[in-house]
Amino acid sequence: MTSVSIPWKTGLVTIRKCFRAFVGESSQIEDEWRELLSTRGCCEEVALIRIYNFVNAPAIHSRPDRFHTHVQGMDYKRRNGGPFVGGASQAKRGKTAGEWEDSPSQFEEELSMFEEAEMEAEETEGQAGHDVIPVGELFSADLNPRWRRPHATPLEPSSDTLVFQQIDLDYYLGASVAGMPGQSQGKVPIIRMFGVTDSGHSVCCHVHGFAPYFYVPAPVGFKPDYLGEFKRELNAAVLKDMRSNKDNISITVLAVEITRKENMYGYHGKRIMDFLRITMAMPRLIAPAKRLLEQGFKFGPFSLQGYQSYEANIDFEIRFMVDCDVVGCCWIELPKGKFRVREEKSMAETDSQYPGKVSLCQYEVDVGWTDLISHPAEGDWQRIAPLRVLSFDIECAGRKGIFPEADKDPVIQIASMVQRQGETEPFIRTVFTLQSCASIVGSQILCFTQEKQLLQSWAEFLRTVDPDIITGYNIQNFDFPYLLNRAATLKVNLFPYLGRVRGIKSVLRDLNFQSKQMGRRENKTINMEGRVQFDLLQVLLRDYKLRSYTLNAVSFHFLQEQKEDVQHSIITDLQNGNEQTRRRLAVYCLKDAYLPLRLLQKLMCVINYMEMARVTGVPLTYLLSRGQQIKVVSQLLRQAMKQDLVMPVVKPEGGEDYTGATVIEPEKGYYSLPIATLDFSSLYPSIMQAHNLCYTTLLQKGSVEKLGLSPDDFIKTPTGDQFVKSSVRKGLLPEILENLLSARKRAKTELKKETDPFKKQVLDGRQLALKISANSVYGFTGAQVGKLPCLEISQSVTGFGRQMIEQTKQLVESKYIISNGYQADAKVIYGDTDSVMVKLGVATVREAMDIGKEAAEWVSSHFTPPIKLEFEKVYYPYLLINKKRYAGLYFSASADTHDKMDCKGIETVRRDNCPLVANLINTCLQRILIDRDPQGAVDHAKEVISDLLCNRIDISQLVITKELTRTAQEYAGKQAHVELAERMRKRDAGSAPNLGDRVPYVIIKAAKGAAAYMKSEDPIYVLENTIPIDTQYYLEQQLSKPLLRIFEPILGESKAESILLKGDHTRCKTVLTSKVGGLMAFAQKRSTCIGCKAVLKTDAAVCDFCKKKESELYQKEIFHLNTLEERFSRLWTQCQRCQGSLHEDVLCTSRDCPIFYMRKKVQKDLDDQSKLVSRFGW
Repeated sequence: MTSVSIPWKTGLVTIRKCFRAFVGESSQIEDEWRELLSTRGCCEEVALIRIYNFVNAPAIHSRPDRFHTHVQGMDYKRRNGGPFVGGASQAKRGKTAGEWEDSPSQFEEELSMFEEAEMEAEETEGQAGHDVIPVGELFSADLNPRWRRPHATPLEPSSDTLVFQQIDLDYYLGASVAGMPGQSQGKVPIIRMFGVTDSGHSVCCHVHGFAPYFYVPAPVGFKPDYLGEFKRELNAAVLKDMRSNKDNISITVLAVEITRKENMYGYHGKRIMDFLRITMAMPRLIAPAKRLLEQGFKFGPFSLQGYQSYEANIDFEIRFMVDCDVVGCCWIELPKGKFRVREEKSMAETDSQYPGKVSLCQYEVDVGWTDLISHPAEGDWQRIAPLRVLSFDIECAGRKGIFPEADKDPVIQIASMVQRQGETEPFIRTVFTLQSCASIVGSQILCFTQEKQLLQSWAEFLRTVDPDIITGYNIQNFDFPYLLNRAATLKVNLFPYLGRVRGIKSVLRDLNFQSKQMGRRENKTINMEGRVQFDLLQVLLRDYKLRSYTLNAVSFHFLQEQKEDVQHSIITDLQNGNEQTRRRLAVYCLKDAYLPLRLLQKLMCVINYMEMARVTGVPLTYLLSRGQQIKVVSQLLRQAMKQDLVMPVVKPEGGEDYTGATVIEPEKGYYSLPIATLDFSSLYPSIMQAHNLCYTTLLQKGSVEKLGLSPDDFIKTPTGDQFVKSSVRKGLLPEILENLLSARKRAKTELKKETDPFKKQVLDGRQLALKISANSVYGFTGAQVGKLPCLEISQSVTGFGRQMIEQTKQLVESKYIISNGYQADAKVIYGDTDSVMVKLGVATVREAMDIGKEAAEWVSSHFTPPIKLEFEKVYYPYLLINKKRYAGLYFSASADTHDKMDCKGIETVRRDNCPLVANLINTCLQRILIDRDPQGAVDHAKEVISDLLCNRIDISQLVITKELTRTAQEYAGKQAHVELAERMRKRDAGSAPNLGDRVPYVIIKAAKGAAAYMKSEDPIYVLENTIPIDTQYYLEQQLSKPLLRIFEPILGESKAESILLKGDHTRCKTVLTSKVGGLMAFAQKRSTCIGCKAVLKTDAAVCDFCKKKESELYQKEIFHLNTLEERFSRLWTQCQRCQGSLHEDVLCTSRDCPIFYMRKKVQKDLDDQSKLVSRFGW
């Protein structure tokens, strides 16, 4: 039969529409439908889903009378909690073709709701095309009218103004264009901006006339008369230095001019001096020119000398953006009469002076760099254009036991969802499938018989949809590389042109990225001009610290939703099945494309990154691919330009360490009285502002005497460094910080007044970006391998911080005492970087809050503005374990109800222990802090230790995950997760962990004295081979120290160990026998009697001695079998509920889910028990 998509709607109009597709004008079915609603009270949507699935079976065409009976049966099932829950055999039973296919998953219901919302839109936008189309070679961009952007009316440059939001910016070398500024001969650098208008039209804007430049100090005695000779000599030197001149450059130096500037580094008495601004023909020529000048350059009457270079290490894009006051994702306006529109031209009509369109954008224009207008992101210009966001996921059919390889294994499905920024639902939902596939409600399925056609059609689909942002999960390191390599293998020559510029191939390159924040990562990068690749996995790795980064774990963490995690080996079986199995795979694939969109929306990733690009002034792509320093460099250059300051190029050197922040020694213990916490607001930025710490205010040795400064003109920091006061010169960094923090204050004020939800998101993202930017300025000065490190600033900041923490302690403990009329003498029990914890001796949270607020205000009056101490919270009770390790009930909003249980540095929040540790510590803390029951916490800890040693803890609780940041050779010592990754690579290189992945493992029993790295093993391998866990390791290396840390302050150091780690609860131990390794490799397996365990010569169940009680033994084993079947069924049903359907097989293999390990363990026990029972032969 023909398969079409049926939307799930309420109302007879929709029902008729659905049923006519199958049986024409069948009034009988409509009558039955009315009767169902009136007599059975069946939910309309649920009943219609059942009807759809039923009529989709061929039987309905021959026997419509079966309709009523079947729907009644399905309604009964629904109201009785799902299908029969029997043994494992029933739970695992698959469906054959033509069997009843029951209710859709929860995700399919979401798809149906999308379609319902589109019913009205279809009248104006055209049909959504939600159906199954066997495409083959007939693929057309017109298959779905929603794919294309809105029609763009022609632009008239003389009367029209073009306004668009710029989302990507790069440059290329091209021929000069007639009527545009800049060099007229040879290739010139042209800035290329891509963006979107308010109406959703795509724009490519070529900006002409801007050239790269840098500065060097003019030699003493240099006059304007020498400019020509300097230019000629430098031009000749650069040309001579070039190894190859493939671009046939004859002029490398375009201009040299004298300009008055001041060196940014150090205070020189505002001494402005002559600099030479050297403008080069191309960005890549700056590096050789800089090197030649630094090594020593001779010209005219000036002898050989080296020149210090300034701003020679600035990216060309950043240089342009700074000079034109353009920031990332800002709105660009091209005034009428100032730009020229490019038209479509054939190859014969192409003229380098008057070029035609080279991009896929709807509008393509040329403009001079001085004619464009950049609008600051304020007021109405804070809005965001309706950007198109494409999320996609691919499925590959791998071979058994081998992870898919692009040169051998086909791409079988590509799911794509497209959503407009600012909307909540994707308006395009399309799956490209290899071979036929049953319909999916609310989605369009395009079926192909050949993989080459599928790949070529998807590439054409991408170019038609023309997304501004492409997202997905791990698309950077898997999906895109696989697609490109697969297309190359199949010789799909038109596939790799995925960017917006015609004729430019998307090429795969390896990229090694390393930072203090993220460690070392091996990534791949693909050029895709005009499109922002927003890989959600990379964003999460950069911005969030999670135990696991699988899509399933991330979705559960942020959305409280889970998804099927289908193993790559099962995907091939689904593909080789029938239309229904491929449909299930398509739904799975669609969900994997949909979740990244949900996560982007939930975490406001696009908005937050756009606001960060606007605040810091860098392109959006820089935030996704570059480190932290470029953001501060951009802001520094913008502020420096206003004051005619230039930034020197500093050679990276290994700097000396400096003392960090102060930590007041903690007075460890369990506090049953409220503890007030006082925090410095934006401590490091406020210190830099208060004391005017900056490159421009730094006094070098001897500068005080040389410049004739009085003691009132400068300050001496706690580290002995000197800086002039703001009365002499206000620093550049304090000005930047002042602007950032005042802008944040404005954004927060607007946020409180704003009522539009989307505008509120934008403002919230903006204030967060401003906060992060302010805090990153200090880090920039302390980065020893950076653009402009300054140890004097960074060490002075931490020096002032230490001084302020100590001063705060003295002030609080001197005023809030009994002799001054307070209930008790205040005591600072702990201080860390920017906060102090104070025991005020009061009995209630309300009193602690009142005195805390008073103390914060009084202490703040002793510091230079804008330094401010604020009351933040009260902990009650409070467990202080050690430096940076504490826990307590957190009160801030109300004195009557705690906000949360706050833990810092304790295993509840650490990722390098197994879940058992976090769960146990969390439960113990709840009993200590919330229940106020320390003895109950001790009893619970002893019970868990007993369960661990008796092998009663599920393996999912024992899995340790660690990130693979280096290869085995790069570690000084052997690491458990690294060695396991190497062993897994030998078993199956395709599915083994790669650099940047988190590796899950458990510690297994091994020979006495074996190192931990030799005992690490894959949890699934352990389950499959019944390998015993080293429970003693978990007790001694995982549980003991965390437990002692939280119980020693309560029980005392001497008692805690003897109570928790010794005693009867530690004497019972159960050890499993491994099926692999050790002596088992040489053992011959023999059957034993089920009753007395005597060795048998045959495979019988019992020995002759136990024969008389065989029936009793059989009943016992059958009971155990039934128990396991019941438990397996419960777990199976729970997994079915998670995947959204109670009537489909469970394929999920998510290792982040504890149910998965339980299910695998019970399934193995069940199989073993079934084999044992079968020995009875009954």
